[in-house]
Amino acid sequence: MIKIEAEKYPSRKSPLSRGVPVRAGCVLKTTKLKMTLFVHFCLLVLISSICILEAAEGYYKDLFMDGGVDLYSHTTLPAAESLAFSMEYLATDNNSIQSSVMILNGNDENGALLYPDGEPRFRVIYTNGGSATNHGNSLGETGRDRVRAFFYNGGSYTGSCAGAFICSIHYQTSGVWTAYYHIWPGRTASTGLTDTPTGHFITTGSPLLDYFDFGGDMYIANVYHNGGCYARETIDYPPETEVLLRFDYPGRTMHEKASCWAYKESDTTGRITVIGSHPEQEETGERLDLMKAILLYALSGTGTPTVKAALSKGETRYMNLATSDEDPEYTKIGDKQYHHFTVDVPTEASSLQVVLDGDDGYDLSLYLRRGDFAFESAAEYSDTRPGADKTLLVPVPTPGTWYIGVECATTVETIEQSWGFEYTGILDVLNGVAYSITADWSIGSTVAENHTKPEKLGLLTAYPNPFNERTTISFELTEPGDVKLEILDNLGKQVEILSDGYYEKGEHGITWDATDKASGVYFCRVSCGETNFLKKIILLK
Repeated sequence: MIKIEAEKYPSRKSPLSRGVPVRAGCVLKTTKLKMTLFVHFCLLVLISSICILEAAEGYYKDLFMDGGVDLYSHTTLPAAESLAFSMEYLATDNNSIQSSVMILNGNDENGALLYPDGEPRFRVIYTNGGSATNHGNSLGETGRDRVRAFFYNGGSYTGSCAGAFICSIHYQTSGVWTAYYHIWPGRTASTGLTDTPTGHFITTGSPLLDYFDFGGDMYIANVYHNGGCYARETIDYPPETEVLLRFDYPGRTMHEKASCWAYKESDTTGRITVIGSHPEQEETGERLDLMKAILLYALSGTGTPTVKAALSKGETRYMNLATSDEDPEYTKIGDKQYHHFTVDVPTEASSLQVVLDGDDGYDLSLYLRRGDFAFESAAEYSDTRPGADKTLLVPVPTPGTWYIGVECATTVETIEQSWGFEYTGILDVLNGVAYSITADWSIGSTVAENHTKPEKLGLLTAYPNPFNERTTISFELTEPGDVKLEILDNLGKQVEILSDGYYEKGEHGITWDATDKASGVYFCRVSCGETNFLKKIILLK
């Protein structure tokens, strides 16, 4: 790629440097206006950064840059680096390496782009310029399907030049081009312009202005262009398409055609944001801001999370299938991925218990939240300790729909090679970690309503209650058995195990010394077989 420096071309002139002003008149900028725009810009960057951090949960990394066969093999993307995105790239003309990364390999059934259940592993794909047809053909139908699954399952897509061509259905006015992805169901057309810069008009209300004001003149000058495309707006034009920029190149068909456009098919798909020119290697100024805004707008359109299942009371859901089983609702969880479930808790429930049982050797985290998705940043109850087996107890749950989030905290390690990133470490996680999830609640005393209360375990008492420093917790067994007695805090997290062993028939009392504990509400839970009793106790100092 030939990099065109801005200073070589007159600012706000025709891309051909003919000395003809692109826009009539000029924009006078006072010091006060500059300060206002600067403050506005800072606020936009701050807000965008906050949104990016919040949205990153549930993905392995932010961005995957495709510089595979017959594409420019860039190893850097300055806009992504400026935004502090986590990213990986593919930079190779070796078809075998490309296939092992994007399609499958011995450690990963469906490649680096997708989780075992087909969900996007990155937040966005960026596709470099080059030859769209040759690249699409090199991927084959299986490789193209990987990109389609990425988009339709919620991952966003960006690209420049060839990256814009290949997302469409064809560069001609009829037919469907096999080598393309077809994720934007519209048609592109070649500009026929090579190796020269061009200007871009910013459309009124363009979402790109949500991130930068580009000098306030609704124009971006001197963006390098090399055989790129524009969106055809008169043939098979998807009505959901948003035109973000239009070419400024008088005397050619491309003039005022859609040079940058976006498309989001539904809430659950990602957002496509592509451009026919090449701002991707710019390191400063408005053209860098343009590429940053394209990435940010794409990322703001990732698909909404989906719920794997609504759990019934006492039901154990087994998530243990492989990618090849083609049943994503029961497929294992990938590295740094979230699986979401819901459970409807009735008014009469006195406690809610969620149990996660995962494969040994991995770290799974468990989150609970009422009314919305339970990510770590927003969870009301959480257990992120090492290991795959977790239990969360909500002592007095608010009735309604509770969301359960399961996260696989185990991930791979990487070694940067000349062509991209080689995975090392716990590679089995790429094909997923199996687990089961169970949600249950008590009506009155017992947690499991579907079991008849046995006479083996008698009622649980605590005296004194409220107490100062010490209280004696008593229970009765009508026959010998194993008993576990725990203290939980008011969020249901385990504070202490008072006893876990075999007891003879009869009454038993265990004293809890809470001298070093803070005042507040606690719960004691006694378990014997499949029966649990819960008792609220109050420590006052």
